[in-house]
Amino acid sequence: MKFQRQRREEININLTPLIDVVFLLLIFFMISTTFTREAHLTISLPEASAEGEAQQQTDSIDVVVGAEGQYTINGESLVSSDALTLRRALLKLAGEARDVPFIITADAQAAHQSVVTVMDVAGKLGFSKLSITTQKTSSD
Repeated sequence: MKFQRQRREEININLTPLIDVVFLLLIFFMISTTFTREAHLTISLPEASAEGEAQQQTDSIDVVVGAEGQYTINGESLVSSDALTLRRALLKLAGEARDVPFIITADAQAAHQSVVTVMDVAGKLGFSKLSITTQKTSSD
């Protein structure tokens, strides 16, 4: 019996076929790809003006979230700051009109959850034109 350790052949990885395949793929993509240069793109950008105060539409719903989380809808403060009271007030004010602009204005110190609650209630009621705004402070 031979108990001698037999010598194993070393494993060699030949990279030449891999390089050939990559080179062929590169040539294929270079030949099949077409590049075009566009002279100009016509883009219609929105315009905004900072002059004067923004005119609030009379047929919009403006919800202001105060620093302590209290809600004011179109200038009228709500008694409670829970979602059910907010929902009832929005239903009373909007009626069946769900396509009116819905504007949320939050104080810088307001909790994010208060704003998320307003967005959630507005989404569940079906308001489609939702926007979040900020106002300049009086010290500016």
